[in-house]
Amino acid sequence: MIDRTDASGAPRAPEPPPAGATPFAALARDAEPDVFEVLARWRAAGRRLVLLTVAETHGMTPRKPGARMLLADDGETYATIGGGAVEQAALAAAREMLAGDEAQRTMRWQLTQELGMCCGGEMTVRAEVLEPAPALVVFGAGYIGRALALLAAGCGFRVTIVDDRPDWADPARLPGATVVCRDPEEHVRQSPPGARDYAVVVTHEHALDQRLVERMLAAPPRFLGMVGSLAKQRKFALRLRAKGFADAAIARLRSPLGIAIGAMTPEEIAVSIMAELVAARRGVDVGPAGAPPVRHEGSRRAPRADAATAATQEVESP
Repeated sequence: MIDRTDASGAPRAPEPPPAGATPFAALARDAEPDVFEVLARWRAAGRRLVLLTVAETHGMTPRKPGARMLLADDGETYATIGGGAVEQAALAAAREMLAGDEAQRTMRWQLTQELGMCCGGEMTVRAEVLEPAPALVVFGAGYIGRALALLAAGCGFRVTIVDDRPDWADPARLPGATVVCRDPEEHVRQSPPGARDYAVVVTHEHALDQRLVERMLAAPPRFLGMVGSLAKQRKFALRLRAKGFADAAIARLRSPLGIAIGAMTPEEIAVSIMAELVAARRGVDVGPAGAPPVRHEGSRRAPRADAATAATQEVESP
């Protein structure tokens, strides 16, 4: 309950609105969440959106600089930049941006001459596409999986970690991540990573890794990585080819996973993996991972894997 009396107990006079404010603006502030509150909620839910901001005005206009509006990729809108033709023109541009690759656009309209509005002023609107925090699914809650989940959450990823071992899939040891105690294969069947998602396979069992990779290569996420040695990658690639996967599909699997930094411990290996994930997110080419083996190799001896990749499966074993 709000106290509307003064020190004597008499009713207090209402405070005057700020200069330039209208009763409708005050009502909107009281009745609706802040635009940035809704923006944060939409991004946390994994929604792509456009933020429209009135950047500059001259003369009579329906809204003034600082007015903002949101458009989500499913068509939902929040707030307004003035309604009418100017808002419709801005929303049309925002839809074009969501359908393409454009990240920012600045638009300027003379409201009467260009849009047929009676205001007579001029408005400049800036549009920015805001991507949701990227989703990372980690299959395996062992030593490396845990270290990676903790690091990825701090780097802005929405982390889900999947493991069917209750002692390992314990939310208490995985703060900041959504923990799913479930058979990883069942999870991939029912909730596969999407085309914009990142997935890392780092379970305690090679055979399970193979089955997960096969399922996800059939409908690959944006990034698919598997922890292991070069020798493991080559064996997997041969098995995948035998099951009908093309070399181009096999090459989508980033394995051995991680930037070569001489990592040894689970935490160091997680840092090397995180570096590759960040590079993929930011569009930086870190070179090819293990490529599919050639059909007729001159030598049967594979290159020696470094200590980090050779040790990864060992440190994942309980």
